[in-house]
Amino acid sequence: MRLLSRFFFLLFLAVLAVLGAGAAGLAGLWYYGSDLPDYQQLAKYEPPVTTRLHAGDGRLIAEYSRERRLFVPIEAIPKPVIQAFLSAEDKNFYEHSGIDPLGIVRAVVQNIANLAQSRRPVGASTITQQVAKNFLLGNEVSIGRKAKEAILAFRIEKAFSKDKILELYLNEIYLGSGAYGVAAAALVYFDKSLYDLTLPEAAYLAALPKAPSNYHPVRHLDRAKARRDWVIERLQEDGVITVEQARAAIAAPLVALARPESELARADWFAEEVRRELAQRLGEKGLYEGGLSVRTTMDPKLQSIGERVLRDGLEAYDRRAGGWRGPLAKLQPNSDWRTQLSAMPPFVGILPPWRVAAVLSVESDSASIGFADGSKAVLPQAGLRWARKKLGPDHFGPVPRTPAEVIAVGDVIAVTAINPAKPQDGYALRQIPEIGGGLVAMDPHTGRVLALVGGYDFKLSQFNRATQANRQPGSAFKPFVYAAALDNGFTPSSLVLDAPFVMDQGPGLPLWKPGNYSDQFYGPSTLRVGVEKSRNLMTVRLAQAIGMEKVVDYAKRFGVIDNMQPVLSMSLGAGETTLMKMTTAYSEFVNGGRKITPTLIDRIQNRNGTTIYRHDKRACPDCLVTTGWNQQSEPALPDPRPQVIDAVTAYQITSILEGVVQRGTGIRIRELGKPLAGKTGTTNDSMDTWFMGFSPDLAVGVFIGYDTPKDMGKRETGSSVAVPVFRAFMAEALQGKSNIQFRVPPGVRLVRVQAETGELARPGDRNVILEAFRPGSEPQLGERSRVLDGSMSDERDSISGVGASAGSAPISGTGGLY
Repeated sequence: MRLLSRFFFLLFLAVLAVLGAGAAGLAGLWYYGSDLPDYQQLAKYEPPVTTRLHAGDGRLIAEYSRERRLFVPIEAIPKPVIQAFLSAEDKNFYEHSGIDPLGIVRAVVQNIANLAQSRRPVGASTITQQVAKNFLLGNEVSIGRKAKEAILAFRIEKAFSKDKILELYLNEIYLGSGAYGVAAAALVYFDKSLYDLTLPEAAYLAALPKAPSNYHPVRHLDRAKARRDWVIERLQEDGVITVEQARAAIAAPLVALARPESELARADWFAEEVRRELAQRLGEKGLYEGGLSVRTTMDPKLQSIGERVLRDGLEAYDRRAGGWRGPLAKLQPNSDWRTQLSAMPPFVGILPPWRVAAVLSVESDSASIGFADGSKAVLPQAGLRWARKKLGPDHFGPVPRTPAEVIAVGDVIAVTAINPAKPQDGYALRQIPEIGGGLVAMDPHTGRVLALVGGYDFKLSQFNRATQANRQPGSAFKPFVYAAALDNGFTPSSLVLDAPFVMDQGPGLPLWKPGNYSDQFYGPSTLRVGVEKSRNLMTVRLAQAIGMEKVVDYAKRFGVIDNMQPVLSMSLGAGETTLMKMTTAYSEFVNGGRKITPTLIDRIQNRNGTTIYRHDKRACPDCLVTTGWNQQSEPALPDPRPQVIDAVTAYQITSILEGVVQRGTGIRIRELGKPLAGKTGTTNDSMDTWFMGFSPDLAVGVFIGYDTPKDMGKRETGSSVAVPVFRAFMAEALQGKSNIQFRVPPGVRLVRVQAETGELARPGDRNVILEAFRPGSEPQLGERSRVLDGSMSDERDSISGVGASAGSAPISGTGGLY
């Protein structure tokens, strides 16, 4: 009886214990589960994903992100990657309900063994628990957090499918080196897509979640390989791979690769301009977290050419007119030169093929220089003859006769091989130019910017001289004046007097006396010659004849200057504009007078692949037909571009600008033997130099000048500074391409005339060209053209040259010279 009573008493205590434990459990669930985060938000979760910029050919340009992550749906993640993570982190994932009891028991047993061996304890968190921790709770170490984690894990399992939970985990998990998610990690560590990962590489990624920094493949290679091999063993134990596969995978070396430079299309200026536009369109959050795929307009080949030729042009000017400004640094005397040189940080702006060297000794006709790798070379006197001291805008010291006049022992200098194929022949002294510049290459028919260079080196200055520098275009503005004249009764053969012009600007103001670059006067000359030879006096007379209001209107039509003052100096390019605007405007000459909008972006897609922006908005229903090609005609696309000027006028200006290259200020370009046209521009005191030009399908603008405008030298003009850059660019860009002629639109009559006089050509005449006229405006045989000289103002063919009033505000500037 006593035994029976004792049994019931013990049973009663057991029941009480169970009830107490249940009550305690319920109380714990209520306490820890009452203020849990809303796990339903996981259904709408969109992790911050990397935005990627691609060139026109698909090559990667740049990536922008707060967390380097590429989101990949679970269906697109390869099975070997999934299996590696399951074996390493949660092999019973598809069987448990959020918590793995067997895993907990196994962890307890393992931790008892680890405690005896003073090893770190292991955890038993399931993938679902890790999702709860990473997304909703954070990394606080406490019993309370573990309880909340378990409760949330149960709730998440009831609300979401296993695949959804695994998708969240594999895209969110941090895997070191700034990589979030398996897709980003595959690129960071192996420069591969998930599909291209080998079994050992997938196993390495699965080894990282616990402590990525402890298993870095370079800093901790042995530790990383051991952890990877452990994952491979788990795969074999779980029956995912065979013993032979496991042995082969363990035998494979662990080699992490950086993304090859050749696969990146380097374009810092271009990428930064796109980044600014994306931030403006979509905001900082959309840019850095939106996971956008941006297809840009950039042509990597043209971008590379543009960066190189602009650098070459700036360096050439600096050697010719910049003067020697001294060494990069100086070494401490009585110390090892190689050690000091090796310890110096990289000098910004020094890019291959330039090298940094130390001057070791100086002789009468050469110097000995040494490089950080210990090698030595010779710097002959010929390699530094350019290094004169600059005493003023046009004043230099004598050409150095010995190296000692330029450099000294201990100087750290920049040099480049005189003959790259034979560096043993010696090196030449170099220095980073002070002058800046920009280059824009554009498709004139669409406005797609193919290359954009904003200066010498992006790391030296992020100021973009192609889009942000507002400068006077000088004579590069003149074609807009002449386009207005051609639309208002003039022809390319109309004569304008090239003679002195003086304007009384009003009481207390000096007389305005514009002049030609040559300080000479040439008498009656055709409009064509006025542009080809860049005649200022003709341009001023022409602008006053048609009225500055019309010139202002054309400047606005072309988008060059929106609020230009109607004063005559503006006809010579005294207003301010940007290189991008000028390149766009010149494109509208060669494309038949059609309005275009410059763009650096073709298309933007969101993280789901949906196109949210497209530059080309033309509708093409027939393009979507998928029945195949059966000799049918190509789909006809509408042309929504508005007309800026008449196509005939646009061609007349194009033809005249072609004459600039054939006979005028751009004649240095003629040697290329390609159909090219363009116009030089130089402002007063040579503070800004330009060349704006184009082929039938490529428009290119070049600007060179100091950031703080100053005199570049009396002999420096657009012809000597900007033209060589344009010529070098076009020589490479058009190499191997057929010579397509400029397209002649309907309504143009091509007539043989004398290039200098514009009169009809006779048999045997020399210097004959084909001139473009509107029907009925061409010169007649024996007819003598009237001259715009001041005698017949009511005929629109003349205007007074001395003391004439502009009928507007006083002249505010002197404009372009050349």
